[in-house]
Amino acid sequence: MTIRVLVADDQMMVREGFSVLLNAMPDIEVVGEAVNGRQAVERVRELGPDVVLMDIRMPELNGIEATREIVAADASAKVLVLTTFDLDEYVYQALRAGASGFLLKDASARQLADGVRVVAAGEALLAPSVTKRLITEFSRLADPPRPIPSTARAAYGDLTERETEVLVLIAQGLSNAEIAERLVVAESTIKTHVSRILVKLGLRDRTQAAVFAYEARLVTPG
Repeated sequence: MTIRVLVADDQMMVREGFSVLLNAMPDIEVVGEAVNGRQAVERVRELGPDVVLMDIRMPELNGIEATREIVAADASAKVLVLTTFDLDEYVYQALRAGASGFLLKDASARQLADGVRVVAAGEALLAPSVTKRLITEFSRLADPPRPIPSTARAAYGDLTERETEVLVLIAQGLSNAEIAERLVVAESTIKTHVSRILVKLGLRDRTQAAVFAYEARLVTPG
């Protein structure tokens, strides 16, 4: 299936460059562009893309607030945040708002396409080690953790011991294959555990599961 992408960035050269690179891929199609966060929210509603490439710093409505509105609207689109450097505190805020991953603006065409595919598939961030480093670093700098909703607390109580173990390993930045190796089980078994965790916690993807684990203090930074 073709992955439908919306590019949201206030710089025309960035939008056009990413559009050209992505449209050159046989399995990816750029269906629209947005020049600010407000327009991104509107275009997601109109076009229903699979993935949104979202710049953080944009006029009218920044990428963090735009991401929050897109997720709150229960849109199926996955948000991939664009940033100029990987230790950007706003990236962590975007993940808390519901983004599924992040990508550096100087990424190669291959990294860009692979990032879109990974996020569209609901998998981890581009590199599990980056997930761990990013969340660990900025959970120290972010505001105090948000209270976990009572429904999520109840759902957390419904997790089995093995599911809780898998959730912690996700938050530590391990891929499905690495978790399977650690627990000495088949990778397909881990995929089943991950799916059940997401359903029970009402989360969009494993990136949000990692954020949840940190905010629920199942994993502590360090």
